[in-house]
Amino acid sequence: MVPVRVKNQRSASANIRPNKNPEHVHVSEKRGHALEVVTFGCRLNIVESEALRLQAEAAGLKGAAIVNSCAVTAEATRQARQAVRRLKREQPNRPVIVTGCAAQIEPARFAAMPEVDRILGNDEKLRPGSWAALARSNSLGHPDTAAADKLDVGDIMTQTAMRAPVTGRFTSHTRGFVQVQNGCDHRCTFCVIPFGRGNSRSLAIADVVAQCRTLQEAGAREIVLTGVDLTSYGRDLAGEATLGALTGAILRALPELPRLRLSSIDAVEVDDTLRDLLATEPRLMPHLHLSLQAGDDLILKRMKRRHGRDDAIRFCAEIRTLRPDIVFGADLIAGFPTEDEGMFTRSLELVAECGLSFVHVFPYSARPGTPAARMPQLSGEIVSERAARLRAAAGAAQQRHLAARIGRPLSVLTERGNTGRAEDFTLVRFARDIAPGEIVPVTGHAADGKALLAA
Repeated sequence: MVPVRVKNQRSASANIRPNKNPEHVHVSEKRGHALEVVTFGCRLNIVESEALRLQAEAAGLKGAAIVNSCAVTAEATRQARQAVRRLKREQPNRPVIVTGCAAQIEPARFAAMPEVDRILGNDEKLRPGSWAALARSNSLGHPDTAAADKLDVGDIMTQTAMRAPVTGRFTSHTRGFVQVQNGCDHRCTFCVIPFGRGNSRSLAIADVVAQCRTLQEAGAREIVLTGVDLTSYGRDLAGEATLGALTGAILRALPELPRLRLSSIDAVEVDDTLRDLLATEPRLMPHLHLSLQAGDDLILKRMKRRHGRDDAIRFCAEIRTLRPDIVFGADLIAGFPTEDEGMFTRSLELVAECGLSFVHVFPYSARPGTPAARMPQLSGEIVSERAARLRAAAGAAQQRHLAARIGRPLSVLTERGNTGRAEDFTLVRFARDIAPGEIVPVTGHAADGKALLAA
């Protein structure tokens, strides 16, 4: 299995939940002229890249480069196109295959690039037959291939069943990721992701439990449930399937699993069963990352969000009462169209009013084709200045969070690079070599602004 090299790369994002933003670029390590996978964006893309790499290798596809793209902003698409050119420049004879959300939304744009040999849609990339066909193709890598002949992209909006990515456990991760939901039925005015992912669809509870069991048996000490709109899980399934019901089923079926974690959620959609589990189940990690986006009611309305400012504050207070050790992260957008100083101030104040510890700040970036892109835009200077102020508030909140944990005993799951994550997702750096994949007691003696420091 190819290890994954992770390079942090902050990108201006108009969106969103961290499970679908281009915050990180993940690059498979090169092995001579073997298959290389370059992944932009979210946790879902990371999971899917592992699946498509396994399928491509099983099909016998060798020497190609696969770019799994992100479309959350125009900048994310630009980065994918830049990577395509680099890959072809490094090895001119290497076939370059592009997939992911940007390829799904703008297939013709990628097909027009001479460096691109094939484009696979988001559904097609998870079909083993797609990779088998590419492996058999005599025209793959042929410089005279017509743009139309490069395309294998279907209508994602017609998909009604979730195609589950089949992966093994990542050798570069101490936790396993399970994609339980895909697509989104909401239409936030800044977001194009539903047009790259399709409508919301869920994986049956039994199938999710089976994947979790496989990961646990492979040695994963923590499992993370991911999805485009995770809290919409189960609405397309028969019966009483909810995210809470799924979470409870996993914990009951896998009593020896030490940790279960949720990725980004929409607070207004949290069901009662999930609330009860947060209050009573210590193996469900006390960390929730919330898709908040703004702290002003009018801006939230113009974003077409489904919650108000008071909803966010009340949710954090209620869950903190149920689970005093809970830690909240959130996504906030600075400089949304029509935002004035007072509106921005209400977003700035939300950091303290919700008691946020980890904040992902995104300068608004207009995504062509979205309603927000047609609204009156703020100047780039104002957007950048507000993003900087919001980041300063986020940085101060994180430092307060770290300072409060100095000298307190924590349980940490160790990772590569002599780091680890506490149950509340606090990053811990060790001063000594430590093997990954162990859960160890830790007491931090200092902090560096980003992490606790431990002996």
